[in-house]
Amino acid sequence: MYPVRQGNTCLTLFSNVPFLYLVFIIFGTKFPLLKLIFIIISSILLTMSSCRKGGTPLPASDYRNYDKAYAFLSTDQDSAFYYFNRVVTESPDSQQVALAYTTMAMLQTDAGDYFGCQESLTSSLKFLNARDAEGRNDLANNYNELGMSSTKLRNYTDAIDYYDQALSSNKDSTFIPTILNNQANAYRHKKEYGPALELYQKAIRSKSTTAKVYARILTNMATTKWLSDHTYPAAPELRQALAIRQREKDLWGQNSSYAHLADYYMNSRPDSALNYADRMYAIAQRLHSADDQLEALQKLIKLSPGQLTKAYFARYNQLNDSLQTVRNAAKNQFALIRYNTEKHKADKLRLQKENSEKNYQITKQWAVIFIILTMAIAGGIIFAQRSRRKQVETEAKAKQELQDYQLSTSKKIHDVVANGLYQVMAEIEHQPELDKEILATRIDILYKQSRAISYNHSLEFNYQDFDREITDMLTSFSNPQITIITAGNEASTWDAIGVSTFNEIKNILLELLINMKKHSHADRVVLRFQRDHVRLHIRYQDNGIGLPQPTKFGNGLNNTGNRIKTMNGSITFDSNNGAGLVITMSIPIA
Repeated sequence: MYPVRQGNTCLTLFSNVPFLYLVFIIFGTKFPLLKLIFIIISSILLTMSSCRKGGTPLPASDYRNYDKAYAFLSTDQDSAFYYFNRVVTESPDSQQVALAYTTMAMLQTDAGDYFGCQESLTSSLKFLNARDAEGRNDLANNYNELGMSSTKLRNYTDAIDYYDQALSSNKDSTFIPTILNNQANAYRHKKEYGPALELYQKAIRSKSTTAKVYARILTNMATTKWLSDHTYPAAPELRQALAIRQREKDLWGQNSSYAHLADYYMNSRPDSALNYADRMYAIAQRLHSADDQLEALQKLIKLSPGQLTKAYFARYNQLNDSLQTVRNAAKNQFALIRYNTEKHKADKLRLQKENSEKNYQITKQWAVIFIILTMAIAGGIIFAQRSRRKQVETEAKAKQELQDYQLSTSKKIHDVVANGLYQVMAEIEHQPELDKEILATRIDILYKQSRAISYNHSLEFNYQDFDREITDMLTSFSNPQITIITAGNEASTWDAIGVSTFNEIKNILLELLINMKKHSHADRVVLRFQRDHVRLHIRYQDNGIGLPQPTKFGNGLNNTGNRIKTMNGSITFDSNNGAGLVITMSIPIA
């Protein structure tokens, strides 16, 4: 039997009768014509207000999409993701939807899409019933997966919380050692070795610990003891765990053991470390694990003789590029599948709605036309009194837009002409041997940017290497009298930062350097770039005269503050009692 969604399908405008009463109360006494119009509209609506009762059948829960998804799971992950996504958008079975979301999350984890994985797991939690045993075990599994994805994203505190929720939800005793081990790993990554060792001890003493899980916990516990005390002899326990894994024919476990043994012997016995790294690489190739191959190659590059290092490095770059390409393609494909499925669902619902109302459209259209005409008459009555106010508002808006445009144009001229020319002048002053072609190129860029201002075109340039662009700009201000030191200006620092944001950051740094050269009398500048997963932190420091007290910011520093605000960032100035200037900035990456 199909479940049915019941409800009224009356003409939508009938629900607006109370609104018409309100209009009449407000304007009826002031505009008598509205009283007559209101009576006519109300009579028509009351005559036509017979509603239709109806329902839209929902599809019965079937397992065709679910079975297709699992059939593709080991052969075609894109197809598997497609059919699981159909399950979550079409199935009325909440347990089926929850399991589909969980499996989609695992596919996203394999593709390195940890944020997408967390989104799917969070969606799965909404469909699980914590009151039955099966639902609680599924909850525990989802929270454990959330913990592992958070660990991959280095959100260790969140990971520990998720593992606590997994333990409180879990009713399967055999799963407890695994959760405890994963939670201990999160503490180890935080370098909180005490809590980590307590959890490993608790997990390894569990009666439900299997041989494979015991070896895993033993390996992690020995490694943690060694990390907390490098004099600790972890080798016997690591080899004991390896022997268990070899006896159990656990290739993934052997891969882990070889990695930990290579790390343990890295400094004390490089030959042994090289042997274990070589074994890890061989196992990782058998498992077709690109991540583990990359880790093994990193160790081989450090430990191998010089003639082999080059070959391993080339293989590492090739494999890393290939892995990133495949994972990016998978992420894009998953997103496209979700988009197409949602679009198909929306189109289907739209067609169903159009078909269900097809017989009523003629009456509805005439009613709408009549109401529009009568309301137009009423609007004409009110329009004369409101036209003047709108005209005033329009003039005020036009004036504000003109002021905004002038301000924007002034800012662009300051950025392009003033700051750009100052940078070129600094290069000419400090680099007497400056290549004429380079100088001509920079002047040509200024010319094009100036023309863009006159045509109100975009001034953004799509730089290929942000770190090199920053380096070139800083070099133009460096000379025998002024030393500029940088730290953290690397390609990875600018990863995932958009061109628009970079252009603003570059202009901010240019403002500070121009201010330093004009006013601070500094001969030493230090710029440090740091970032976490959500923000970029920049620290500027010079040994100039600092800011006068009380501080009055000129156009340059005012522009700097305004740019930071438009990027939802923050900035602080510290004059350091005349011993120089320290400026710290924090800017969101996204």
